[in-house]
Amino acid sequence: MARSKSSGRWLQEHFDDTYVQRAKDEGYRSRASFKLVELDEKGRLFRPGMTVVDLGAAPGGWSQVAAERVGDEGLVISSDILPMDSLAGVTFIQGDFTEESVYEQILAAIDGRPVDLVISDMAPNMSGMNAIDQPRSIYLVELALDLARQVLKPDGVFLAKVFQGEGFDALLAEMRQSFAKVQSRKPDSSRARSREIYQLCRGFKG
Repeated sequence: MARSKSSGRWLQEHFDDTYVQRAKDEGYRSRASFKLVELDEKGRLFRPGMTVVDLGAAPGGWSQVAAERVGDEGLVISSDILPMDSLAGVTFIQGDFTEESVYEQILAAIDGRPVDLVISDMAPNMSGMNAIDQPRSIYLVELALDLARQVLKPDGVFLAKVFQGEGFDALLAEMRQSFAKVQSRKPDSSRARSREIYQLCRGFKG
């Protein structure tokens, strides 16, 4: 089947992308790794020995960065609906995060540890219809926020990808209820045309 002009442009842009090439050269699983690298460099998210939960992890770019930074004494628990090749220092749970059974598996893997950081790069499968995609994306962030509220230790940190649009302001208000400081971040490695931004929530109130 012939590719559309738009998909052809996307493929060309993708392979010309500096961060795609860097990911190959530096051994990262995806260009998304550099978003987290940049967010960490500016926000000092990671410390050795931390416990981190990574939601929407496949193919593992963020888990890879997290595992490097928390070191051998740390732990990264990752989850995605898609499969993910194993990574040293990472416990992976495959399944639909919106299902209670998968949610419970994540909680079981945490096993009562105080979690320092919850990160979420989750996004729904996009239909191209904003009236459908935007509520789905906000719902995923709300689920991630709910898990963060359950497992984060006091003063913990939550980082989540959010698409700006309907429901964003209400979500922001929810975050501010639970965290002392909420900031918006747009990494250089995030494509300029994308509506995605990252909400960095610090100082979990518990």
